[in-house]
Amino acid sequence: MANATYAPEITVTPIPVGQLLPWAVFGGLLMLMAIYFVGAEEGATSLISGMEVHEFVHDGRHLLGFPCH
Repeated sequence: MANATYAPEITVTPIPVGQLLPWAVFGGLLMLMAIYFVGAEEGATSLISGMEVHEFVHDGRHLLGFPCH
């Protein structure tokens, strides 16, 4: 009895850095904004007046270890 195996030919094409770089910058900016709103949007460094943003990210702030009270 012969053993038949299927071995598809896989060609991997690299992603050019020029196409990846804008998405990496965009993702990095989104992460920086998220870190700011979770970690620093309160008190003297607040860009948005009121406590709405602070209360919205309050549990995430404690989960990530940022003190807020």
